[in-house]
Amino acid sequence: MLKNSQRQQGASLVELILFIVIISIALGGILLVMDNVTRNSADTLLRKQALAVAESLLEEIELQDFISASSASATCPHNQVTAANRASGYHIVCDYNGFTMPMPTGITDVNGNAVPGLGSYTATVAVGGLALSSGAVTIPAGSAVQITVTVRDPQNNPVQVSGYRTAY
Repeated sequence: MLKNSQRQQGASLVELILFIVIISIALGGILLVMDNVTRNSADTLLRKQALAVAESLLEEIELQDFISASSASATCPHNQVTAANRASGYHIVCDYNGFTMPMPTGITDVNGNAVPGLGSYTATVAVGGLALSSGAVTIPAGSAVQITVTVRDPQNNPVQVSGYRTAY
């Protein structure tokens, strides 16, 4: 019989195998989570790019005159926006209704030049009249429009932004 001081110290073979199995399962779970995160991280970039394009186009439209400088009313379309006349023509807000940036050209700058890396994106614009009323403030029909810009990323996921433009 061995005394306490003479007993062997250490782990048995069963304990060692259990330790290896537990560590392997934990490591496999961590690697699975990391793989899922890296696989879906590009989606965020695509969405941010689509959102930046949509906001830029919305701002461009909102900065246009509401009615023609030569007329007292907004006769639409005044000068329909196309890729060819976007930079050179005089446009009012409602001229952008139906404007598209389709593939294969994709997103273009105001001069009609394709933006590198955004050829797989598409953009469409809808401009519609509306009347706004909020308590004591009323904006009659024909004095306000809602602008909706929809941009689709390469995976065809839509990003939509809306804004309002009034005749002031």
